[in-house]
Order: sequence, then C-alpha cells, then structure tokens
Amino acid sequence: MTVGLSALTLALADFVEVQAESLAAARKSLGVSELESRALFQIAAEPGIRPSQLREHLGVTSAGVTTLVDRLVQRGLLRRELDDQDRRVNHIFLEVDLEEEPWSALARFWLDVDAAVRDEPSTAVDTVVDVLRRVTERARHAA
Repeated sequence: MTVGLSALTLALADFVEVQAESLAAARKSLGVSELESRALFQIAAEPGIRPSQLREHLGVTSAGVTTLVDRLVQRGLLRRELDDQDRRVNHIFLEVDLEEEPWSALARFWLDVDAAVRDEPSTAVDTVVDVLRRVTERARHAA
C-alpha cells in the first residue's frame, strides 16, 4: 500500500485479504472452485433457480453453467428437477446444507463477522455500512 491511505482503507484491505484467505482455505478443504462456491451460495439463496438465472448471476455462458451444474450433480452437491409445467425447464437445488459441517466452512468468516458486528453499537455499524455503500457505488461507477 502507498503512504497517505486512511486507516479505514488499510483496515479494509486487511479485511479483504483475510476474507479471501479464509474462503480459499475452505474451498480447498472442500474441493470446490471459486465459481463452484459462488454457485452453491446462489442456489442456497434461490432454491429451485433455473440454469439461465444462475448463468446470469455467475456471468458465464450457457455451456459453462451446464458444465458446472453437471459436475456438481455428479459429485452429489446438487440435484436437478424438471418443471411440472414445462418439461424443457429444470430447477437446481442443493443436496448439501451450507449451514452444516463441513460445508459451513464456506460461510464461517462471514458468521464470525456477523458475531463481531452484533457486539458493536448500532450507530457505529450504521456509519460503517453507509461508508461501505458509498465506496462500493463509487467504485462501481468508476469501472
């Protein structure tokens, strides 16, 4: 890092580094890639998601999402179900529980963050949330 960065900026850089290390270690122990872990989290958030929706979220091609889902189905991490109304459509569901070991390792860092945040005064948390949202928006528009 360069001289002149704020304490908040340096703390955020450390936070991001530790978060990345934590998630990388969890993915390695579970044998899943970064893209696979993102897919698992999205499917957990939207059980029954369609492949086209997952493709949009992950930013991959149709063939890419098909390959990804096929691989995770073969490993027993996902299942497909045909749509009752349209047999050409399938929905994707998790076969593992991301809240149970060993899969909870993927979210352990964020659970620890939530626990630490609960101990802080709400005004302090609100201030940090506001700053992070502004920084994120600014970075989004700069890209």
